[in-house]
Parts: sequence; structure tokens; C-alpha cells
Amino acid sequence: MDIKDSIRTIPDFPKPGIQFRDVTTLFSNPQAFRIAIDLLLHPYAGQPIDKVVALEARGFILGGAIAHQLSVGFVPIRKAGKLPGKTLSEEYSLEYGEAVMEMHDIAVSPGEQVLVVDDLIATGGTCEAGVKLLRRAGAEIIGCAFIIDLPALGGRKLVESLGLNVHTLCEFEGD
Repeated sequence: MDIKDSIRTIPDFPKPGIQFRDVTTLFSNPQAFRIAIDLLLHPYAGQPIDKVVALEARGFILGGAIAHQLSVGFVPIRKAGKLPGKTLSEEYSLEYGEAVMEMHDIAVSPGEQVLVVDDLIATGGTCEAGVKLLRRAGAEIIGCAFIIDLPALGGRKLVESLGLNVHTLCEFEGD
């Protein structure tokens, strides 16, 4: 099964000229979803992982499934104001302004081995913010795994410039 064939493209969403890569069609296909989870984990087989960290929002679906598969903890990194209690915050740039990502200050302990996951890497800004949060908390990031890479937007190169391994299952040209 080709994972890419399980992903629907919706033209002109959320604005004209954007080709939205919809992974919900992959999630609704039990065989494709299972294969995607297995393939996302494959490069990390045998490595110690203490927690799976997922980026809002579709990353939570992947992160929960991967954490369950590994029998490890799950940590959500969310948009500002969504988590109760004390958080660590990190600002990052969007093409149209600034945003803030947050993580509970007790979500990871220094030295814990974490795998970062999300559905798609575009510009890499969200992932970079998550990496900065995790490093401030003392986590050791073993890699970042995504279903989709949009190479024209440069996110993979940004995350790799942070000294991290990036694993993706497929690429789509354009944005």
C-alpha cells in the first residue's frame, strides 16, 4: 500500500492557491493508518523512547497511537492557552505573524528520550518551537517523524539544521 495514495488533496483550502493535504482519509482507512504508524516507528526500532511528543492538532492522533504501540507516555504540545497549569512557552513565526506553542512544565524530565511526531512538516516553525521547548526542559530528542514533507517550504532543512534526524513517509510538491 502506498501511503501517499491514502491522502486526499483539497485544492484552494484554506485559501486560494493552497493544496491542503488531508490525512483524515488515511486515518479512516484502518490498513493505511496501521501501516503509517509502523512506518513512522521503523527507524527508531530498538532505541529507548520514554515519551512520544506530538504537535497540535493532527499530530495528537499519531502521537497517541505511537505512544500506545510503544507503551510509553504521551506529551501534547499545544497552541497557547489550551493547557491548564504551569507551562513553558515558545514563540514562533508564521507566514502571517507570530504564534505561541506551550507544553506543561512537568511533561518531560531532564534526560528523557523523546520522539516528536506530527502529520506534516511544511515551514518547520511549529516543530522548531516544540524542539526548543523540549530542549529547555532537558529532553533528549531522538528524532522527528512526519507522514508528509512539503520540501518546497524548507521545514525539513530547518529541523535538520537543529541537529535532528527527520523521517517522513511521503512528499508532495508545492505548498
